[in-house]
Amino acid sequence: MDRRIFISSLAALAATSTGALAESRTIFNFNRGGGSSSGGGGSFFNRSRYRGKKTVSYRTTEKPGTIIVSTRKRKLYFVLADNKAIEYGVGVGRQGFTWSGAARIARKAEWPAWHPPKEMIEREKKKYGRTLPARMEGGPNNPLGARALYLFQGGRDTLYRIHGTNAPSSIGTAQSSGCIRMLNEEVIDLHKRVKIGAKVIVS
Repeated sequence: MDRRIFISSLAALAATSTGALAESRTIFNFNRGGGSSSGGGGSFFNRSRYRGKKTVSYRTTEKPGTIIVSTRKRKLYFVLADNKAIEYGVGVGRQGFTWSGAARIARKAEWPAWHPPKEMIEREKKKYGRTLPARMEGGPNNPLGARALYLFQGGRDTLYRIHGTNAPSSIGTAQSSGCIRMLNEEVIDLHKRVKIGAKVIVS
């Protein structure tokens, strides 16, 4: 290869990488410490190590279509027939923001808008000096990611969600304000499978 062409190719690649990095910095997320494997509530795996969803053996008395989340393992299971389940990696609530219990999926949304609770807006302002928007339209920069499943108990919104994330390195960590985070491509997959009214167990 001509040496001048080779050098020009390297320069173009460097420019492309710099542009991508600058664009990534505009993404809004709640990572503390950058979502690395050494911080942010501790990581079992990050985006580079997590190898994606898989079908596993899984014994439970719950019906197929049920979602079971293990916050300790940082995994979500979508129950199938014949003692099988699809296992997904997830991010969970950081210390002081964990939630457990049984709920139902009352709503499913594609590229959902985000309405941070009043308590979160006040907390972020006081603790971090950040002013959160009252509403953020759906899209790639939205913290709820590509899809959201809304958890209700007794007909009331728990304000907790299973949703995508624009911070894939947070998968396997305890960084969220209680919601269950998934890779965008995997929450899209789960969104297609789960039905309104499906049971969700978080432990």
